[in-house]
Amino acid sequence: MILFFILASMTAAATFVVLWALGRGERAVGGSDLLVYKDQLQEIGRDRAAGLIGEAEAEAARLEVSRRLLTAADRETPAVFDAASPRNLRRRRTAALAALIILPLGPPSLYIALGSPGLSGEPALARVTSPQGNESVAALVGQVEAHLARNPNDGSGWEVLAPVYIRLGRFDDAVAARRKSLALNGATATRESDLGEALAGAANGVVTAEAKDLFERAVARDPHEAKARYFLGLAAEQDGKADAAAAIWRALLTDAPAGAQWVEFVRGALARVAGPPGAAVVPGVAAGPTAADAASAAKMTDEQRRDMIRGMVGRLAERLQNDGADVEGWLRLVRSYVVLGDRDRAKGVAADARRALAGRPDEVKRIDDLLKGLGLEG
Repeated sequence: MILFFILASMTAAATFVVLWALGRGERAVGGSDLLVYKDQLQEIGRDRAAGLIGEAEAEAARLEVSRRLLTAADRETPAVFDAASPRNLRRRRTAALAALIILPLGPPSLYIALGSPGLSGEPALARVTSPQGNESVAALVGQVEAHLARNPNDGSGWEVLAPVYIRLGRFDDAVAARRKSLALNGATATRESDLGEALAGAANGVVTAEAKDLFERAVARDPHEAKARYFLGLAAEQDGKADAAAAIWRALLTDAPAGAQWVEFVRGALARVAGPPGAAVVPGVAAGPTAADAASAAKMTDEQRRDMIRGMVGRLAERLQNDGADVEGWLRLVRSYVVLGDRDRAKGVAADARRALAGRPDEVKRIDDLLKGLGLEG
């Protein structure tokens, strides 16, 4: 609204200047020099009458002043522009009317024709995290990527884009974006935790040595960094240290601030390692590798580890066939098949997810956005 008043004031000022210029009449040409020379002639006559100068001197002075008077008369134009004549008055009114119409209406009309008045008043960096209407996340991501290609040192841009990559399952891109953000914006506990999270996602949920080191550094900077503490618990579980994982997560729950949204998630993880046999996992939390799985994975070949991942993916797929309301599970399953190189199966799972979530358009849109981000649409 403030910008509107500023622009309106500028337009009014420009219109006033044009109309003020049109309202001024042309000035009559000269006349001041002629009056001076006439006064000089009269002064010569008075001096001659008073006997101050002789007749010969007076005559010579008259001739010189007369010569200057004629020269000035030839140089100056006696005609005066008649602003009040009907012809000139019509021209001035036409020009004034054109100024009143073009100046206020011209720029807005040009913007409507060539600009984008329908877009919200936010940059793509802001809109990419909260798309409105029919805006496509993939299209907004493309705009931000184009911006960052031109401005690779825009640290805030990388920080905005990284979590969107994670949401779309583009973990390798998320890792690259998190590294850029960390390098450009400086190391903090939050940024180190974010990079560790992206590395774990790229490793299909396994906390790698680099990710664990990042989480430990984050906790050293800020002992209350919740994300880093959760993943350190997950690393302990994957190392076969269920008791250590349970201790980390219990302490995290004890320190949790009121209303923290991640509390139920951590409780589900704690139930997985410390609950009684058959304890249910919190709905919506996809189970990760068990401690036994992680311990044995360290001794496996790449092919054996891939077979283990296929087994976990198969168990997740079976669970979703029985409980299709878990959108996070569907998203993870699609990403898992992409990691395994089975893109056709990923498309099939996405179709199953759409049918299972048909009554939830927002969640179906998340599935569609993931497919676009993974290049699986069509």
